[in-house]
Amino acid sequence: MPKEYSFQVSPETAANAVALKLFVSRKTGISIDELTHIEILKRSIDARQKTIKINLKLAVYVNEDFEELPVLKPAYQDVSAQEPVLIVGAGPAGLFAALRCIELGKKPVVIERGKDVRARRRDLKKLNIEHLVNEDSNYCFGEGGAGTYSDGKLYTRSKKRGDVQRILELLVAFGATQQILVEAHPHIGTNKLPGIIQDITATILEYGGEVHFNSRVVDILIKNNAVQGVSLHNGVQLEAKKLILATGHSARDIFQLLHHKGIAIEAKPFALGVRVEHPQELIDSIQYKCDYRGAFLPPAPYSIVRQVDGRGVYSFCMCPGGIIAPCATSPGEVVTNGWSPSKRDQATANSGIVVEVGPKDFKTFGDSPLAAMYFQQQVEQKAWLEGGKTQTAPAQRLVDFSEGKLSKDLPVTSYTPGVRSVELARVLPEFIYTRLQKGFVEFNKSMKGFYTNEAVVHATESRTSSPVRIPRNPLTLEHIQIKGLYPCGEGAGYAGGIVSAAIDGEQCAEMAVK
Repeated sequence: MPKEYSFQVSPETAANAVALKLFVSRKTGISIDELTHIEILKRSIDARQKTIKINLKLAVYVNEDFEELPVLKPAYQDVSAQEPVLIVGAGPAGLFAALRCIELGKKPVVIERGKDVRARRRDLKKLNIEHLVNEDSNYCFGEGGAGTYSDGKLYTRSKKRGDVQRILELLVAFGATQQILVEAHPHIGTNKLPGIIQDITATILEYGGEVHFNSRVVDILIKNNAVQGVSLHNGVQLEAKKLILATGHSARDIFQLLHHKGIAIEAKPFALGVRVEHPQELIDSIQYKCDYRGAFLPPAPYSIVRQVDGRGVYSFCMCPGGIIAPCATSPGEVVTNGWSPSKRDQATANSGIVVEVGPKDFKTFGDSPLAAMYFQQQVEQKAWLEGGKTQTAPAQRLVDFSEGKLSKDLPVTSYTPGVRSVELARVLPEFIYTRLQKGFVEFNKSMKGFYTNEAVVHATESRTSSPVRIPRNPLTLEHIQIKGLYPCGEGAGYAGGIVSAAIDGEQCAEMAVK
């Protein structure tokens, strides 16, 4: 049996197998000749001090062979003739719900309003270059959901919700690198995620499930407060007694449908703000406390939170070496988000910087359960107007933003549709704008150099989480009112990222097939 050790080593040692072997031999007293293999089990960076260290958890093999065992897919079975479970949405929650249904002997029927990965790329190009928003095929809707063209972050604090390791191992089985099992803050990368998603879809089809693209749900068929099926935009009806609703946080038409049908939903607090872009070299110098991070350290991330005038102001979905993307889901709105390729090798770093939004902030829209959604939508529409009624993002240099000055000029940013100099007080609600102004100054106290006019503030970062929660029984995960309806994932207000959405998808599937 291998022996487990934990060490702190230099980045150079962690990156070099020979150097690591020498280090372990010196520290343990085990002869180099007896060290047959060293397996890195966990890796994290400790950048708290000026001298940066890598924390390693190792399995050390002494005079014994090491055999790397592949991570295998579960023993799926043919479910083509089994009872169907309808799953609306092919994001992480929906796809992992479908896989779990197959494991448990039920036939998943996945209904996705958007297109498959390849066809979806053409619509993303039109969005970036021609500013044309396809309401069914964009960064949020399509095969894989919002996660497909995101950074692919897999770090989650939702470990109490379910088996995080299982989700990571399933992703490896479908093509992700095994490094996601090792890194403290794993990610896959936008360039790698589409292939993984396609493999998952192919597996669902191989074992008798169905996946329907270009199929927008326009009605949920209900009789005696129980699900009977769904109607699609093309008039097709699909029947089933169980429906997992995993539409994602941007399916406003579904929220409106539920409200119109008298199905219980409720407004949910969320967060809204801006997306800020810095040169990656600047973030590296701040976080690593050096002029050049060298060849052995990855582009530095950051995570920061402050209380400003009684509210949380914090970074969200930080993308080292990444790009800002246009994520509107309807014409007449501007929404920004970020993504990174697997190597995180772009010249800029970006992060959402957002402010908590609560019930008193959207009370102007009354007591409607859609009030938070309407508040969110209103800010996005203001950004569209101020940006020139295109996907151009209204923007300011960071110091100018905090000092309330219109920026005389703006650098080219990674946001392909372009930026327009605007005083963002014209876009953002006052309580958000003023807290961001103060928040940026506060951030600089712990991240010296963050507060700079080299950074550009883009409006708006508004899709941090769903503005609606669809209430469900915490024991059965079934809707509190409608039998056979299982609200699921981010769109229902029960997840916040790829891993937590996948966990929730699996759990909803387990309840639905009982």
